[in-house]
Amino acid sequence: MTALVLLAAGRGARFGGDKLGALLAGVPLAHHAAERLAALPFTRRLAICSPSTPFLKGFERVMLDPPGGPLSRSIAIGIAALGDQTAAMIALADMPLVPLAHFTALIDTFDGNVIASRVGDIGMPPAVFGASHFPAMRCLTGDRGAGALLRNARSIALDPALALDVDTVDDLAQAESFLASGFGIGQQTR
Repeated sequence: MTALVLLAAGRGARFGGDKLGALLAGVPLAHHAAERLAALPFTRRLAICSPSTPFLKGFERVMLDPPGGPLSRSIAIGIAALGDQTAAMIALADMPLVPLAHFTALIDTFDGNVIASRVGDIGMPPAVFGASHFPAMRCLTGDRGAGALLRNARSIALDPALALDVDTVDDLAQAESFLASGFGIGQQTR
């Protein structure tokens, strides 16, 4: 009973506006992660959205309240909306390069507690949390997300290039360049 909570309500302040609708390889940025994650057998797929979040096929749209709230609020709303799920993957819609194989490895390795992605020594999303962590996740505050819950978590290494979090126009250009270099969407999704 693992559900997916895709965080897709970012303000895009450093980007200068609607980053999730910005085109990457001809499609909105948010579609890259959403399409890859749609291929996995989650019991529910929630997208925590702002009014500007593009339509994400196959996802239940849950609006961030209040609009423009911090990352912790997106997580809390997503977890609260899950009901009786026993686990949840938290993923970010502005991380367009994470391959399907990495998401699958997280699910396959999950032991009921928590498993994170790791870049260097840092645990980060995407990550899968067992229901025992849901109360703490509903009480998160600020814009730091669930990082404190990932400090000592088991983890699976993620190539730093694939962990690119698009926050600026330069980040989007870097993702575009990475995809154009021959590491295409088709290769990522296998």
